[in-house]
Amino acid sequence: MSATATHVETITAPRQFDRLYHDDLSPADVRQVRARVRALADEIVAPEAHRIATGDERVDGFPRRVFDDLARAGLLRIPFRGDVGGDDLDHPATATAAAAEELAYHSNSIAAIFDVDCILAGNALTHGTAEQQERWLAPLVAGEHIGSFATSEPGASSDLSPAAVQTIAERTDTGWILNGRKRWITNSPVAAFVVVLARTGDRLTTFIVPTDTTGVTVGLPDRKVGNRGQLTADVVFTDVALDEAHVLGEIGGGLRIALQTLVYGRIGIGAAGVGMAQAAFDQLAKHLSERHTFGKPLGAHQHWQFVIAEYATQLEVARSTYLKAALRLDAGHSFPEPEAAMAKLLGTRLSVDIARDAAQAFGAMGFVEERGADAVTSVVATIYRDSKIGEIYEGANEIQKWVIARTVLGRDIAG
Repeated sequence: MSATATHVETITAPRQFDRLYHDDLSPADVRQVRARVRALADEIVAPEAHRIATGDERVDGFPRRVFDDLARAGLLRIPFRGDVGGDDLDHPATATAAAAEELAYHSNSIAAIFDVDCILAGNALTHGTAEQQERWLAPLVAGEHIGSFATSEPGASSDLSPAAVQTIAERTDTGWILNGRKRWITNSPVAAFVVVLARTGDRLTTFIVPTDTTGVTVGLPDRKVGNRGQLTADVVFTDVALDEAHVLGEIGGGLRIALQTLVYGRIGIGAAGVGMAQAAFDQLAKHLSERHTFGKPLGAHQHWQFVIAEYATQLEVARSTYLKAALRLDAGHSFPEPEAAMAKLLGTRLSVDIARDAAQAFGAMGFVEERGADAVTSVVATIYRDSKIGEIYEGANEIQKWVIARTVLGRDIAG
């Protein structure tokens, strides 16, 4: 191999999912979706995963080819009703969460794009009128345009109270004027529209804002430690004129839409965490079997036996928890707490923990993007970098602990 050639090492470790996890919780339609998305991810995402993970957001940009191939294969139809072009599944939220896990097994960037496009922006649009859904949701389901969802601001992220939100929409004789800045907005550099949470008087309202509207400016993509295929950027609104057709849901009802959407998103992020955790676990199990130290396999040392046993058990718990939360959502619970908070807390924390220990077991090869001697790469470092964001976005894990504590202790004590 030449010194300049790059050998991309994809995940070739045997999958432990089918050996250790017996999916007796998921309905038939969910199991079918999982199998279908796994095959799509293996075919479409895996060959591009290293390039996406090690690219530069401002140079390489959005992974359009992968997104378009997945859209053509019907990935974006999974969460939605038949009347907007969706698969009309009996358990759409659970199937969507399983899909997020399977995508994240190869690329958490792709899972995050799917999450924001469908679980956040797409789900928010289900609160809209029939006309809004025909105009914005149906093309999203078809993959004709991409959606974005904007709640976070420079001074407001976990705190979405009206006092904290500084993006303001004011009434005019013809509609609304929107001013403000949103930050860390996934998909915004390529989105056709942004669902925006804004203050209207002393309450919050959601708006559908086309990105080509006069006064909308999308900034440079952020350069991030991981999830580099998930483009995020500031979105600035300067005297953006909107009419009533751009109001999503009821005026003053935006906080409920945002919170309900984010609860769904937390299930998806928890599932993606499980996907990364499973990938790291599979790599770790293979390495412990093949790497020899002191004349015996690394896995013959009791320390690593205990580590792998603990993580196998935690994977079982984390996957079952996100599936239960999603099943409750499908059963009609708009806010399936505390399971949604538990799902995000468990799945994202586990991905960080296993990725860290996998990097430790791999030694230097768990810390490099590319080895200089032969240009070989490893997925362990990628998972290590990508996993951390799961503990931060769509409600930091400290917020999830507060939600769980409030469920146990009550609002009077926990707030």
